[in-house]
Amino acid sequence: MSKLRAPALALLGLVAFLLLWEAMPFFGLVNPAFLPGPSALPKAFMRELSSGAWLSAILGSLWHYFVGLFVGAGLGVAFGVLIGMSRIAEEATAWVVRVLRPIPGLAWVPFAIIWFGVTPGAAVFIIAIGVFWIVFFAAQGAIRGVDRDLIEVADAFGFRSPWQRLFKILLPAALPGILVGIRTALGQAWMAVVAAEIFGVAGVGQRMMQASSLLATDIVVVYMLTMAALYGLLDTGFVAFQKWVLRWKA
Repeated sequence: MSKLRAPALALLGLVAFLLLWEAMPFFGLVNPAFLPGPSALPKAFMRELSSGAWLSAILGSLWHYFVGLFVGAGLGVAFGVLIGMSRIAEEATAWVVRVLRPIPGLAWVPFAIIWFGVTPGAAVFIIAIGVFWIVFFAAQGAIRGVDRDLIEVADAFGFRSPWQRLFKILLPAALPGILVGIRTALGQAWMAVVAAEIFGVAGVGQRMMQASSLLATDIVVVYMLTMAALYGLLDTGFVAFQKWVLRWKA
């Protein structure tokens, strides 16, 4: 029975939340045009699905998401590992990182439009910027955190070149920390999708802005829940992948 307690409480909490949500517009506490109840969402979803708008928006956003994620995470891992391996490189780039890191992704929107135009490339750029710093710091910290005793043991066994140390010692030891950073980046990239599309790039963000301008809040909520569901699937899949990659730690 103890195993069923947590799922049962979670389900009870969800049902209570949905009932409260439904009651607010039903009893006039909130204007239904501003916040539609859950019962209005299936019809709105079917309208979007039958028109083809839902699938088109989702496919567009997923393309931006995955390309931006791979570019940002790939560069973040590469630079994080390389700088983490060298104290000189870390000191030389310290102030560059401090200057660029606090700049939010939205601040790059004007440059994205100037450099790429209102194209998917601009959305990918904004998503990649948001992902890069998370993965960069995770990779750099993971490399710097590798036990120095491991490196001394590697020297004793003849792994003295930087590449031998990287692939035989540093990357395997730092991999758990790097994967944690990438998992965090999954959520950051998904949150950046809407911000990257609101200026006109086809996708979920553009569709939500169109719907909100027409006060079609039921459609906006449909896409919000769609994004939540997709992120849940992506995160669950990555956790399974992470466990498989790190199965040697079990």
